[in-house]
Amino acid sequence: MQLQFTEEQLAVRDAARDFAQNDLLPGVIERDTNQEFPAEQVKKMGELGFLGMMVDPKYNGGGMDTISYVLAMEEISKVDASASVIMSVNNSLVCWGLEKYGSEEQKEKYLKPLASGEIIGAFCLSEPEAGSDATSQRTTAEDKGDYYLLNGTKNWITNGGNASVYLVMAQTNPELGHKGINCLIVEKGMDGFTVGKKEDKLGIRGSDTHSLMFQDVKVPKENRIGEDGFGFKFAMSTLDGGRIGIASQALGIASGAYELSMKYAKERKAFGKEIAKHQAIQFKIADMATTINAARWMCLEAAYQKDQGQNYARAAAMAKLYASQVAMDVTVEAVQVHGGYGYVKEYHVERLMRDAKITQIYEGTSEIQKIVIARDVLK
Repeated sequence: MQLQFTEEQLAVRDAARDFAQNDLLPGVIERDTNQEFPAEQVKKMGELGFLGMMVDPKYNGGGMDTISYVLAMEEISKVDASASVIMSVNNSLVCWGLEKYGSEEQKEKYLKPLASGEIIGAFCLSEPEAGSDATSQRTTAEDKGDYYLLNGTKNWITNGGNASVYLVMAQTNPELGHKGINCLIVEKGMDGFTVGKKEDKLGIRGSDTHSLMFQDVKVPKENRIGEDGFGFKFAMSTLDGGRIGIASQALGIASGAYELSMKYAKERKAFGKEIAKHQAIQFKIADMATTINAARWMCLEAAYQKDQGQNYARAAAMAKLYASQVAMDVTVEAVQVHGGYGYVKEYHVERLMRDAKITQIYEGTSEIQKIVIARDVLK
């Protein structure tokens, strides 16, 4: 089987590559060191159409397919995984969920500015005691007739400090378990909504990750997505698409480390010749190339299934599981290929290694992906 990309898909890939090299690469080390949110770069991502890629043009989106999204995510992640996770959350978790399940009024009010990049959004599921166990939501949304009274805390929220719109999962009917969870659209600035401290992270340090606190926040009833009790199904369905985004991010991190290793191996000399001519390095490069190629096909397969309207949950979980492991393996080897220089910031691979680890954690740990896969295989 041979996948032939369309001219449009290749144009998207090339535009993402140019943006990554010209706008993201300058200053990426400093942003990582200083935990600096790439505000100007995110603004340009919006202008280029990278923040609402798959949204219908009538809602200010790009109307692109998921394969184009994978190609763009890979190119941007090669250079700056902090920027790509901002892009991934806005595309896969926020815009996609709103477009598929939101009301027409919600799309007009929230989706349009999100898709155009005028604002960015956040997806709020994880809690201090409800990370992998998403059914155990302690955040509550008490039904008060015309509004919900929202109380609780969310943890590890990407875009937490810079978002304007937050999709918040909360328990309304505890006696119904996960069937009593709702998803509410919360706006920054609502009374009782507080953004907590920014987390000091190992990797993706340019993205902002915060805890969010809700104390008697009045959320209008029209801000509920779907019917009463639809929140858990909304979250799980949205996470399937999110896994394609994170798999593509992991793929990009691995690809970036591989390309840097190839370049270095052809320039660095040891024992009188380029290290690329030593078998020990050739073996590492061969393993990198092979596993990256396999991860790319898995990402594209999941994207293709999504574009074809097929059930892509298993393929997305497989892609995320495998690509995140590849990202870790390849970046560790990239540091090894670079030797002592691999431990130095200016060579970039140490940052890519730190960035790679999170791809095994968010959108569900590797163990969660295995559960998703096994349940689908065994049903």
